[in-house]
Amino acid sequence: MPAYSDNLAEADLINRIASLATSTLANALDDTGYHDKVMPGIKAVAAGFRLAGPVVTVKQASGEFGSFRSEDFTVGAMIDAASAGDVIVVDMGGAPYSTWGGMASYAAKLKGVAGLVVDGGVRDLEEIIECDFPVFARHMVPTTGRTRLKVEAINAPIVVDGVRVEPGDIIVGDGTGIVCLPSQDAAKIVGLAEEIARDDASAMEDLKAGLTFSEAMAKYKKI
Repeated sequence: MPAYSDNLAEADLINRIASLATSTLANALDDTGYHDKVMPGIKAVAAGFRLAGPVVTVKQASGEFGSFRSEDFTVGAMIDAASAGDVIVVDMGGAPYSTWGGMASYAAKLKGVAGLVVDGGVRDLEEIIECDFPVFARHMVPTTGRTRLKVEAINAPIVVDGVRVEPGDIIVGDGTGIVCLPSQDAAKIVGLAEEIARDDASAMEDLKAGLTFSEAMAKYKKI
C-alpha cells in the first residue's frame, strides 16, 4: 500500500511530480536502488502528452480472433475501476490488438482519469488527440480487441514491458518515456529528483556563464 499517509499527501506528491522530467526521475530511481522501473518499449501516441498518477492495474489475456466471448472485452470495467487522477495501466503482453479507442478516451476524460498506459495496442489516434487524453502504448493499430482480449484481473500486480507494477504505485510519462515509482519509496524518489532538477538548472546557468560541459559534469555529479 502507498506510504503516503492520506489523499492530501498523495495529491501534493503528484503536483510536485508535474515539474519533473522522466529522465530526472529515472536518475533518482537509479540512485535509490531501483534499476528496472523504466518502460522503454511504450511511448506517447502523440507529441505533448504527459501523465502522472497512482496506478489502477489491469491484466488482459490475448488470443486470435474468436478466442474469447465478446462480453469478455470489458473496457468499461477498466474505466469503472479508476477514480479521478488515476492512471490505468494495462498488461496485455504486447499483443498487437486494440484495447482502447476514442470513445473510451472520451469517457475516461469525463471521469477525470489522468491517462492510460498499455503494453499492447490502441486505436482512433485522431479522436484521442481531439479529446486530449494522454495515452501511451506499444502499438497504434486498428484491429479490435473484441474476442481477442479478455480482462482477467483488475488491481492485481502486473508486469508491463518488464516492469513490475502494483496498484498504488505512481506512473509518470512524458515525451521521453515512462517510469514507475514504487509507492513505498515514491516520496523519497521525488525528493531526490527535485535535488537533481535543481542541479540541472544550476548547471544550465553555469554553462551560460562560460563553464564547459565537462566542467559542469564534474561539478554536478548526479545530472
